[in-house]
Amino acid sequence: MMNWIWLFFILSSVIISLFNGKIDEVSNAILSSAQSAVIICFGLIGVMSLWLGLMRIAQESGLIKLIAHFLSPFLKRLFPSIPKNDPVQADIALNVSANALGLGNAATPFGIKAMEGLKRFNPNKPDVASDDMCTFLTINTAGIQLIPVSVIAILMTTGSENPGEILLPTLITTFSALCIGVAFVKCLIKISPNPGRKK
Repeated sequence: MMNWIWLFFILSSVIISLFNGKIDEVSNAILSSAQSAVIICFGLIGVMSLWLGLMRIAQESGLIKLIAHFLSPFLKRLFPSIPKNDPVQADIALNVSANALGLGNAATPFGIKAMEGLKRFNPNKPDVASDDMCTFLTINTAGIQLIPVSVIAILMTTGSENPGEILLPTLITTFSALCIGVAFVKCLIKISPNPGRKK
């Protein structure tokens, strides 16, 4: 669907520029945007490599397990079907940590692995997502961001004078979205029927 939307935008801009006699400006904008995209991508390599490496070190050193142990009381309340000290807690902790650092690309594989782990405790499989799977999807989508690394890196690459000024607004926005999302999904869980839910 998104491909069709982008195709519509591109064709519309070309057609309108032809009618307005500004096709040269559109061509120049396309070329300059392509050059900027390459510069931004190369600028992101260093920052992303640094944080992904730190995430790997944290995983190998056992820090993630420590974080998962610290988050265990909260995870138990959010995901009541997960047994204590189950490996899926570490996957959820990795996903939350990567999202909190603004590393969406790094969070994706952890999120997939966590969802596969939650599937083991799904009494409705494969027809209906469990309550915990819906909760995790909400947390993953509206996750809190402590340090939006990718956005800061893009701002630095594009010459922003103060790329760190987005830290507080991002924290407030994502924290609010997370609280509202979790509260909403928990309300839906209470009022919606689920044949596999424990009474």
